[in-house]
Amino acid sequence: MDDMQVSRRSALIQGAAPFRMLFEYFDTSGYQERRHEPGVLDLTFGDPHEMQMPAYVEALQDATVPRDELWFAYKQSERPAQEAAAESLRRVVPLDWTADNLRMTTGGFGAITVAMKAVADPGDEVVFTLPPWFLYEGLALEAGLVAVKVPALRPSFDLDLDGISAAITPRTRVVIVNTPNNPSGRIYPASLLAALAELLEDASRRIGHRIWLISDEPYNRIVFDGATLRSPAEFYPWTLLCYSYGKTLLAPGQRIGYIAVPPGLPGAEVLMEAIDTLQIAGGWLFPNAVLQHALPRLEELSLDVPALQAKRDRMVSALRELGYRVAVPEGTFYLWPESPVPDDEAFTRVLADLGVLVLPGRLFETPGWFRICLTATMETIEQSLPRFAEAIRRATSETARD
Repeated sequence: MDDMQVSRRSALIQGAAPFRMLFEYFDTSGYQERRHEPGVLDLTFGDPHEMQMPAYVEALQDATVPRDELWFAYKQSERPAQEAAAESLRRVVPLDWTADNLRMTTGGFGAITVAMKAVADPGDEVVFTLPPWFLYEGLALEAGLVAVKVPALRPSFDLDLDGISAAITPRTRVVIVNTPNNPSGRIYPASLLAALAELLEDASRRIGHRIWLISDEPYNRIVFDGATLRSPAEFYPWTLLCYSYGKTLLAPGQRIGYIAVPPGLPGAEVLMEAIDTLQIAGGWLFPNAVLQHALPRLEELSLDVPALQAKRDRMVSALRELGYRVAVPEGTFYLWPESPVPDDEAFTRVLADLGVLVLPGRLFETPGWFRICLTATMETIEQSLPRFAEAIRRATSETARD
């Protein structure tokens, strides 16, 4: 008799390397307790470290006041929210987006999950680049898909087009691209995205079915130095653009985002019906009523990108002076330095002993690196620098003794 108490799917997801390491980090490292200890500096995840901006709170408060008896009724994609999202997306990605091109989702998680299931069937393959956002594989496995991983080029962390091409098989249905990239901060140039579009078009013809592109773009408004972001949707029509407001508004616990299907896509109406169906069948994967009512006002808000860039500049300069090797991120709110010793987990433990919490590269399936989150305050960043100095001194001296 099979006494297994959980589904094989659940066990498979739990066994995936990034998913397992993430839960180990939460459950066994003491992270949840340590992040609240006095003097401990938390540079791990994109959580807010200051009180939310008053205009954000006021928008939510106003949206809780009912205008009619259906204010808190079942909501799918509310038209005012879709229209506000489409208007702002036109400014970021210059295509003729309308409300009809968008479906509101429970953040980026919900968008990516539904996008995968809308265009791929169980057993199909989804290709993505390492280092990835660490939950791509978990979401793919939950959808019954097979994750195929292609390491990025180094040191640029650009897409490896030859590697992606070699990874495509007759079972490939989806390729995921994340620009600006978490964790590297890289913005993929237009020439690279155009070449990727040509590669996917050629591969689709060769294997006899369409390969879809999921463009994960939660950071597409967090770019530095006046950089111009280009979306894969501008180059490849068979793209599902997934967006989350949790990054730009620095409110990841308020789950709202969207899937956008490029204007003029053949068969878009059928695809939109499939997305609607999957959102309902997946457990009503629409944002709650208050968030959708508030969205037109929330679209007017953003975290302080110039202040974020100042934190980036300060930390990159200081870390380089201390002997760390770190590229200048073009977007997002992360740094992706090389570990000064080969064992990135051991080095992050040294930092943790000094009261600085960061994420090891192994969590992103890229050993030898680590991630720093810049959503911490400038005061926290300044306080961390002497500890980074001590950490590299300890780590390199121990390596020399070995």
